[in-house]
Amino acid sequence: MSTPPSALSHVSLGTNRFEDAVAFYDAVLATLDIRRVLDLSEHQAIAYGRAYPEFWIQRPHDGTAAQTANGVHVAFLATSHTQVDAFHQAALAHGAQCDGPPGPRPHYGDEYYGCFVRDLEGHKIEAMAWNPPT
Repeated sequence: MSTPPSALSHVSLGTNRFEDAVAFYDAVLATLDIRRVLDLSEHQAIAYGRAYPEFWIQRPHDGTAAQTANGVHVAFLATSHTQVDAFHQAALAHGAQCDGPPGPRPHYGDEYYGCFVRDLEGHKIEAMAWNPPT
């Protein structure tokens, strides 16, 4: 048995505004060639990925309000600086708040380029690339 390419199976974020969140993530993740791979709208859950469900947006299963966690963020892997820039622009255009504009983050590594936004619920999300500029 070979080692899987990813250390994580998936990450889920809760939302109180399911339809708005889905519209937001459909638009923003498309800039990174990430798409819906599983649609469980009848359960108010959508999974995104490139090949399999890696990122979920959903209403909390216990029926209580979704909340954000201080110190938690989700980073999406981009293939270029151009994708990071497009992710940031799309996120802001769809209602996100900037939490760090696109640019190098040398304290994370010489080839690290990323941006941070707060989604519609206030979750911190990031797009980043580990490569030279394109």
